[in-house]
Order: sequence, then structure tokens, then C-alpha cells
Amino acid sequence: MLGCGQVGREVVQVVGAPWLVVESEPERVEILREAGIDAELGDPTDPEVVRTHGPAEVIFVASDDPETNRSAATIAHEEFPAATLIVYTGLDADSATRSALEDLDARIVDPGAAIASSLLQNLEGSVGERLSGLIRALRSVDGHLGVFTHDNPDPDAIGSAIALRDLARARGVDADAYFFGQITHQENRAMVNLLDIQIENLDTDEYDPDEFDAIALVDHSRPGVNDQLPLDTAVDIVIDHHPPREAVDAGFIDLRSDVGATSTLMADYFRQLDIPVTPQVATALLFGIRVDTKDFGREITEADFQAAAFLLPFADDVVLERIESPSISGATLDTIAEAIRNRIQHNSVVLSGVGSIAQRDSLAQAADHLLGMEGVTTTVVYGIKDGTVYASARTRGSDLDIGETMREAFDRIGSAGGHTDMAGAQIPLGILGDIHDDEIDGQLESVVEDVITNRFFEVVGLQRAFEPNESGSDQGTTAE
Repeated sequence: MLGCGQVGREVVQVVGAPWLVVESEPERVEILREAGIDAELGDPTDPEVVRTHGPAEVIFVASDDPETNRSAATIAHEEFPAATLIVYTGLDADSATRSALEDLDARIVDPGAAIASSLLQNLEGSVGERLSGLIRALRSVDGHLGVFTHDNPDPDAIGSAIALRDLARARGVDADAYFFGQITHQENRAMVNLLDIQIENLDTDEYDPDEFDAIALVDHSRPGVNDQLPLDTAVDIVIDHHPPREAVDAGFIDLRSDVGATSTLMADYFRQLDIPVTPQVATALLFGIRVDTKDFGREITEADFQAAAFLLPFADDVVLERIESPSISGATLDTIAEAIRNRIQHNSVVLSGVGSIAQRDSLAQAADHLLGMEGVTTTVVYGIKDGTVYASARTRGSDLDIGETMREAFDRIGSAGGHTDMAGAQIPLGILGDIHDDEIDGQLESVVEDVITNRFFEVVGLQRAFEPNESGSDQGTTAE
């Protein structure tokens, strides 16, 4: 065996043949040896190394890297033309690599072919319908598939996007992941950087619809709503765990609001289709589940636990620990401080306006911090960026459905939504956006405060915290 990635390890352990494995990674060699496999440290793409370990009747090329497999297979064919050559393509193999392997007269193990085999075993019930529907949707893509997250994606959206990208590539589809906005939360940035995730940041000026032959949405379900795609964009695939506010239009739709994360749905596809999951994708999906379920403490289901158990053996624990311990930015600390200073509390509800913000993700962190105050069960923190008011809301230990509350309060003047305990809203400033930045601390901020607080308190059936009650005393507490 030349190279021994995830598929190779499964083969040598399950088949139990007297393998001699040539692998360039010392750690993998050590693991194989501990499992009783004859493994040698060496470069499987070095002709001298391959020649030294021959001849062989059967040569299996099985690293995780398509280019390594192509080079190793070419050398093996040249050195031992009479041997039976079996080559695993790898998840990201392009058409040129597959064509080169076919020219070697090798037996090719293609993850895409494995999908069809596994699909035949799952054709009954809703699981089979979803699997067959996704495969049909991917098979119909003739060209470039753009997988889009919502704006300013969180770990669940990022992990789901690169997971769908890899599933598409396993079917031979040219696919890439994209997002609009920014990734500013320190954990989200750490995730992208430490896992070396390739996800392209677009803005509306760069978006060219002619570049994409098909569009997929993950962790949201409608174009132009929490993303910057045109509203009339034709969508081919939607995979999301949020309950839709309106009807969703797409060629293939998988909406399951009975799970805690979209990453759970993506992990289920890898498991059901028996497609190898890379450490990068496994780690990203596992972190996405943990974040969206707040470490398995919020809206968690059996499916989320099953997905996490499936992903854990493939995930990188060291990287995961580093992702969860990043430094917090100064801008985020400033936003949290402003939220504490400007808070308006009425009974167990706290609202706070923080003025202009540099990073949208800081609002969610501020809302989480305010929720830790004694006696507080609901928080809303809002700020202004690029002509839009953004709001982040949290609730716990309350009968209030914060997702429905935010929709009722702000859907008519913007867009809003979320879950029972976490939600958000975006409200365009319109003509107020013409006020200059140096006036934000005056007129604009005052108007925004009136709109946000009045609408929210009206929906939850409370007076504004700073309005006196009938006895003339303050009914709530306004932070100085």
C-alpha cells in the first residue's frame, strides 16, 4: 500500500491482508505499527522508495491527497506493470486526475461511485428520499456550484458550507464555498485560520451570477434574506435547520428544524452515504454543532448526539481546543462595555444600544454577557453598521419565544428570525442612513433607540423601562 489515509486504514484493518504500507507521515506509521500492521516510513511518490519495496502482485494507492495518489500510481505502474493496481482517487480529485488514473488501466476507487452503492441501501422512508434527492440535485449540476452561507457566517454555517462542497466534489462537481459580510467573532476567525478553511468572501460588486451554474444555500433558506444574493436568484439546493418564515423555493430542500444545527444534517449525509470525512470538515462540523447547541445544552436532540459521535473520531482535538480559546478583540470588549453602560432594564428584560459597531458578532457576545446578570432572562443588544441596525437577542429560563418575538417586532421594517432562545434582526436605516457618522451619537441613535425599544416592549407587553408608571415612580431601571 502506497500512502495510507483514512480509506487505507479502514482497508488494512477490515481486510486483514498481510499489507506492507509505505507512508510518509511518521505519526501514521506509528499508529499502523501499534495496530500490528507492517508499515515503513517513506515517500510513496519517490521511484527509488517504490522500487525498493517491490515487487508486489497487488498495489493499493490510498493516501487522502489526490495528487499524491496520481504520482504514486504512475510510478507504481512504471515500476511494476504486471501488478494489479488499485487507486483511491481522494475526495477532491479533479477530472484531469481521474483521467490520468484511467490511462494507467488501474482499478479506481471513487467516493462518488460509493454514493450510488450506499444509496441503494437507503431508498426506503424519508432518509432515502433525502439522500436520493440530494444525489439527483448534485448530478444535475453542469458546471460550477456556489455554496453560500448567510451573511457573517457562524461555525455552523461555515462547517456546513465546506461539508456540502466536499460532498459535491465527491460527485465530480466543481464546487466552492462563499459568504458575504465578515467573519469577526474571534472563535470563528480562529476556526477558519487554524483549519485553513477555503471559503471565499464576496461583496455585491464582485458577485457575478454568470460565474455560477447552480446555487446552494446552507444554514438559511432564502436568497436575499440574510445574504446579499439577488432576491430572484434561482436556488438549486437548500439545507437548513431553521424553521422558515415563508415558503422555500429550490430544486432540493432539506429543512429539519427538529435538530440543533445544520452541521448535524451534513454529518448525517456523510454517515449515510459512507463518504470519508476529512479532519478539517469533521472538526468544523463538530464545532458548529457545539456552538449552535451551546455545548449540547440548548435545543439538543438525539440526532445531534449521534452526529457528534460520528464526527469525533475524525476531528482534530488539538485544533478544536485552540479554536475554543482565542483572544477577544478590543472592539468586542468595547461593545460589551457599551452594552453594560447603556442597558435599559424592565423586570427581567434588558435592552441596550451600543451605537456604531465595527463587528456584528460583538452584539451576540454582548447579549450573552448581559444574560448572565442576576434576574435577567431576556436581552437585546443593537448597533449600527453600514446603514443598517443589527440586533442580537437571547433568552433563557423564560416562556418567551425570542425568535417569534423578534419577527413580530421587526419583520415589517426589516428582517428577523431565529430560535426560541436566540435570534437576530436587521433593519435598514433608509433615509436616516444619510445622517453622517459624527451625528450617530445624537439624532440617529435617539431615533433608533425609540424604534427598537418601543417595538420590542410593545410586543412583549411591557412599557418602556424609562417611562413612569401610574404611581409616578420608575417601573424599571435605566443604566446610567
